[in-house]
Amino acid sequence: MNTKRVLRTKRKLRIRAKIFGTGERPRISVYRSNNAIEVQAMDDEKQVTVASSRVPSKNAKGANQAGVEIAQKLKELGVTRAVFDRGGYRYHGVIKALADAARKGGLKF
Repeated sequence: MNTKRVLRTKRKLRIRAKIFGTGERPRISVYRSNNAIEVQAMDDEKQVTVASSRVPSKNAKGANQAGVEIAQKLKELGVTRAVFDRGGYRYHGVIKALADAARKGGLKF
């Protein structure tokens, strides 16, 4: 029997097969733990993290804060476009709030 973790991992790998981040358009990866929301902007060509943000809150307010922070950090680096990697999570609730906040912060994806 497949557990939630196994099913999420399968979704994550299926998504990652189609998404690739570059220096001009990094991949924004989201991880949602029991205690925090973590966001990283990654350049998959060089295999480096360009910017990151961690907010110790797992609700929509924390997601908004993380989205605004990552957008601000990327704008300082001159990046306005990105690819959104939801990490196998459903695109609703906290994940959607984070994406909307990043868009309001000036990112396009």
